[in-house]
This record gives sequence, C-alpha cells and structure tokens, in this order.
Amino acid sequence: MANKTTNNSSVSIWVWLCRVFVGLLFIFSGLTKANDPLGFSYKLVEYFEVFHITFLNFLALGLAIFLCAMEMILGFALLIGVRGKQVAWGLLLLIIFFAFLTFYSAYFKVVQTCGCFGDAIVLTPWQSFSKDLVLLLLIIVLFRNRAKIHPLFSPKTCDTLLIVATVLGFGVGIYTYNYLPVLDFLAYKVGANIPDEMKTPPGALPDEYEQTYHLKNKSTGDTKTMTDKEYIKSNIWKDNNWAVVGNPESRLVKKGFTPPIQDLTIENAQRDDYTKELLSSPYYSLFIVADELDKTNVDALNSINAICVNLTQNYNIRTILLTSSPADYAQAFAKEHHLVSEIFYVDGVPLKSMVRANPGIMLIKNGTIINKWHYHTMPTYDEMVKEYLQKQ
Repeated sequence: MANKTTNNSSVSIWVWLCRVFVGLLFIFSGLTKANDPLGFSYKLVEYFEVFHITFLNFLALGLAIFLCAMEMILGFALLIGVRGKQVAWGLLLLIIFFAFLTFYSAYFKVVQTCGCFGDAIVLTPWQSFSKDLVLLLLIIVLFRNRAKIHPLFSPKTCDTLLIVATVLGFGVGIYTYNYLPVLDFLAYKVGANIPDEMKTPPGALPDEYEQTYHLKNKSTGDTKTMTDKEYIKSNIWKDNNWAVVGNPESRLVKKGFTPPIQDLTIENAQRDDYTKELLSSPYYSLFIVADELDKTNVDALNSINAICVNLTQNYNIRTILLTSSPADYAQAFAKEHHLVSEIFYVDGVPLKSMVRANPGIMLIKNGTIINKWHYHTMPTYDEMVKEYLQKQ
C-alpha cells in the first residue's frame, strides 16, 4: 500500500513538472509568434507552397493568429488545470502537427526556418524537430495521465480565467498585426543603421562548405566518392583514367558570419542602383514601404501622400516610395493617385521585413532608422514637424 502511494506521488510530481514546462513553453512560443503574426503568416505561405495548397494563402494571416492564440490558451489551461482531458488532446494534436512540419522541413530541406519562436529565437529545422520530439514525449506523459490533471481553482474561477486567456490570446495577435510588433527582432528595427547591418566585419569568416565528388574509372568501371580535400591530396585529379561524374555535392560544414541585411538593393525603373545614395543622406528622408501596391491600403497611402506634399514643400524632405510591384503598374498607380514620392524598386522579401504593414513608414537619417510606423499609428504632419524637424 505504501509503495502504491509512493508511485502515485512520483507520477503526480512528474505530471506537475510536465505541466509547468509544457505550459510555459507553449505560452512563450505562442507569445513570440503572436508578437509578429504577419511574419508567421509569411512562414505558413511557404509551407502552403511546399505542399502545393497555395489556394489557402488567403487564410494564412487568420490561421497564424489562431495558432498563436491556441498555443497560449492551451498552455495557460494546462497550468491552471482547466478541462484537462480536452487540453491534453489539443496539445497532442498540435505537437504532432508541428513535429510533422518540422521533420518535413528538415528532411526535405524546404522551409529552412520553422518560425517556432518567431524571429526572437531562430532555430534550424533539425533543432526545431528535436525540440518538438522532446515536447511530444512530455505531452504523451500528460496524455496518459490526463485524468490526473486537476484544476487549481473552482470550476467557475477556472472558466473565467480561461475566457480571459482566450480574449488575450487572440487580442495580442490582432493588436500587433494592426500596430506593429511590440518587440522588433528584425534587422530593420528602430535605431538600426542599415548600411552597417549590411557589412561583414573585418576578419569575419564566411560559410565553410565541403564538396563531394563522385568519380568513375574509365578503364575498370570502379567508382569512388571523396571530398574536395581528399580529391586534391590524393592527386587523383592527375590520373586521366578517373573522371568526375555529375556535379559535386555541396554541404555546409561550418556556419560563418552572415550580415543581418544581405538582400537589399534599391533600384529605379531603369535598374540603376540607388542603395548607397538613398541610405547615406545626412538629412531626414521619409520611406513609404508598400510591398504590393495592388494590396496596399489606398486610403492610408493617400493620407501619407498628403503628409509628403507638406514635408517636401516646407522642409524639402525627400520622400521615397519602395515597392516590389512592376514598374509599369507602379507608375500608373502613382499617376492615378497623384503620388509625389519618388518610386524605387526593392525585392519583396526585405520590404516585408522593413515594416509589417502595407503601407508602412520609416523616417531615416544617415542610413539610421529614426522611427517607423504602421499606417494605423502614423503621426500627423504637425506631430512629425514638432517631434523631429524642429529639433534639427
């Protein structure tokens, strides 16, 4: 009888430890992604492309907010012990889903960052899959002992707390989508100097790769596989009987330094590079970021345009519209809406990282991002003059 009591006590301790660890990790994971639901939706679109279900792209943002909220809600529910059996099922199904995605990404080398913790903590696919395996084991412990997940409070209190957690879970994602991430983990955060973020410091080592060659002997038909170092060291390349078959296989051996910004080029319609000129100006410049003009908020863009007119006329501020839309479409769009800003073209990937809004605004001086805004929070002309231009 004593042994049985001791065993039950040990199981209860293990269940509690699993509850705390899994619950907190799910809340943290959901919160970091909910900090930037638009970024998470871009990751979901990548998965949709991999599985050839791009017809679901329009659901990506809603699904991103929903998954983030579910992680936080399930994690919180597990901690307070409300609806233990249903929560155990939810956690099990969710972690199986995530484990499948991370394994598929790792094994087939498709989506190379899973977005498990947003941009706060970037994991490789194999690291993500390993994390999911550990969580799966812990959740299996919880699932097998789901009858032992008891609430910490009265049923009414637990239900009230769950409702509050649900509202907050969805509220965080909706808020950050409409008002930018609370914490910006991207390279284009306020205070970052863009040219500096594009540089590789002296002495920094690049990525180190290993090449693997497949060789075949023309006389005997024998085959060999060797690395590039073995290939050079053995002097087999001097032997005309051995020929390389196919293309060498490249494998990353050691990760080197990668600049935070490595894919930014700003061009005009004639494909002339204006990156250095635009990012080295010692004066304030207003950058309007509108990735796809056909999907931008036109009313917001018109309001920004009115501010640009006043800034240009009264303070000679250079206003620049950055877009990835085709030049012909962008020029026609600008003419239709009487846009006064100069138009330059950038690939969609860096534009999506600059401001999580379409359109968004960045105030830049000497290549440094002084501030940036979602179109829902953009300052008025008078506010911008008072806060920045009168202090020059």
